[in-house]
Amino acid sequence: MINVLFVCLGNICRSPMAEGVFRDLLKKENLSSKVNVDSAATSSWHIGSPPHKGTLAILKKYNISAQGLVGRQLTKEDFETFDYIIGMDESNVQNIYLITGKPKHPKIIRLLDLTQHNKDVPDPYYTGDFEETYQLVSEGCQALLEKIRHEQNLR
Repeated sequence: MINVLFVCLGNICRSPMAEGVFRDLLKKENLSSKVNVDSAATSSWHIGSPPHKGTLAILKKYNISAQGLVGRQLTKEDFETFDYIIGMDESNVQNIYLITGKPKHPKIIRLLDLTQHNKDVPDPYYTGDFEETYQLVSEGCQALLEKIRHEQNLR
């Protein structure tokens, strides 16, 4: 089983959105039995909370399930559990390095570094633009799936 973890600051907007989008991609590609997906926060602000109403609305708009999405905090142990740890922005990536104690490890990736954008996924908690975030997350998730397919010989 390949394990993928999406990480953002609070685990209520971007990372649960990415978790839902990636699960949906896997389901459509008949890969759900081969890849496990989760999400986490670098902060402890929203542990046990559901996703933000804007994230829930955008997932519903695109007919993507939000079932099982609950806020949790990243742990040092997650580094051993997950094969790919995906930060939504550079600040998240730096915090992942600190929490896991694994600076610059290749399994820790900023999502949009896998795309032509090579930038941070903006936080819709602050921007209010859940559609823009969804579009970027979707593109990043598709690129991540291609990376995993290539690296893991996943068909």
